[in-house]
Amino acid sequence: MAGTGTFADRVFRSVLIVLSSTVILIVVSMVAMMVWTSLPTIRMFGLEFLYSGEWQPASNVFGALPFIYGTIVSSLIAILIAVPISLGIAIFLVEQAPKSISSPAAFLVELLAAIPSVVYGLWGIFVLAPFIRNYLGPFFQDYFGWLPLFQGRLTGFGMLTGGIIMAIMVTPIITAVVRDVLEVVPNTQRDAALALGATKWETTLIVLQNASSGIAGAVVLGLGRALGETMAVTMVIGNSPQITASLFEPAYTIASVLAANFGEASDRLYLSALVEMGLVLFLVTFVVNALAKVLVLGVAKGTNAASKA
Repeated sequence: MAGTGTFADRVFRSVLIVLSSTVILIVVSMVAMMVWTSLPTIRMFGLEFLYSGEWQPASNVFGALPFIYGTIVSSLIAILIAVPISLGIAIFLVEQAPKSISSPAAFLVELLAAIPSVVYGLWGIFVLAPFIRNYLGPFFQDYFGWLPLFQGRLTGFGMLTGGIIMAIMVTPIITAVVRDVLEVVPNTQRDAALALGATKWETTLIVLQNASSGIAGAVVLGLGRALGETMAVTMVIGNSPQITASLFEPAYTIASVLAANFGEASDRLYLSALVEMGLVLFLVTFVVNALAKVLVLGVAKGTNAASKA
């Protein structure tokens, strides 16, 4: 019986190793495919591909700078909008709301993450874009039109619209991670602060300070999600390869240019340029998500050490 058990354990271990290795092989094969397909543009343009602003497929001239710029700016807009909202929701659910309210509210927030991207895009086209064109845009131009950020045409489709859509989509992710981080902070810290005479809000500030690295990890995780968002952004950002300071002007992100142009990329060099941008996006999101994981794990280790002490 012992021999049978040992053999079964070895088989089970081997199966788990094979299944675990499959994930690594998939990632490695994806990177290898993208590098191999990108070789024509890498050889022709080199590093100039990353900082060139020219994108003319008909002339075989390719530069990724407008798409990198659009990805960075739209993601920063999303983070600036989503972080305060997400922190407020998470703090309310964990520190302030009673159970009868926090559970249904948490469910509704998680439900936002389950809505398909194309539905957000449709909402952006028929609701958000007209609102920005008719109300929000004129307001900013009337009072802040002297700033380059709020100049330009008001079509409703542009960098600001894409950033707001991203913000709505990353809010559930940031909220969920911040909730988990706040919940693992030991209650002894809250009890100690209250025993020393701290108010409820002062206690909350102490909890936030102890969970700061985990909150930072949640923000970085949301940033990684925003960097790779595709369909909804493609539908509302305007899809124009230009670099402009105005948030109302159409723009492009790396993910949106891949979604919008891959079907018509019949030329080998054109396809290579698109795949190289996909490689850049893959590497950036990989680094961002790895950083977020490290920050969140840092909170977990610190919490475990505090609870043991």
